[in-house]
Amino acid sequence: MYKLLIVDDEEKIREVIREYAEFNDYQVIEACDGMEAVNICKTETPDLIVMDIMMPRLDGFSACKEIRKFKDIPTIMLSARGEEYDKLFGFELGIDDYVTKPFSPKELMARINAVLTRHHAPAGAASGDVLTFDGLSINIPARAVTVDGTKVDLTPKEYDLLFYLVQNKNIALSRDRLLQDIWGYDFFGDDRTIDTHIKNLRNNLGPYRDFIVTLRGVGYKFEVPTDR
Repeated sequence: MYKLLIVDDEEKIREVIREYAEFNDYQVIEACDGMEAVNICKTETPDLIVMDIMMPRLDGFSACKEIRKFKDIPTIMLSARGEEYDKLFGFELGIDDYVTKPFSPKELMARINAVLTRHHAPAGAASGDVLTFDGLSINIPARAVTVDGTKVDLTPKEYDLLFYLVQNKNIALSRDRLLQDIWGYDFFGDDRTIDTHIKNLRNNLGPYRDFIVTLRGVGYKFEVPTDR
């Protein structure tokens, strides 16, 4: 049974999400602000967090950053604000989805299911697979990446993006395909979401950043130069 952490300062919203989540056989724990959410994650490890942005004491973005310092937990952000800047900022932090209030509880449950499926079942990954490209090593079951023997910390979405690119090595992948296959068919973002994650991913790969090749007007592909 998956465990959800619902974080919102509005009790009625927590109640609605809890009701639908428990109906779908999820275990639910609650927090009324970001500070409480951070403290809960120090002692428990939920499978997914549904986090409001505008909260007292500690807002959702700040709480997400704090939690990411010590645990890698998929996160869906909730907000009454639908500005594009908020969405892009959230995805730069590595959140997995963004739902604007007011929202349909059924749609939220569908998004929760999709995120958990993507996070716990990497597409086509064979148990025990470790992929190596020069000094870049990708441990699939452990969701761990090392660069020249040093572990690098990727967000869940950066890892999903890297694995997808590697799995489709030498294949041109359009931004639309990346959005559909990694973020989900109903994702409402745009091409800049992909470009932002690619930029962050390249920074994390350091000397192997050029393995991710930009295809102008198309998208990206993972390619290891033949002279290496």
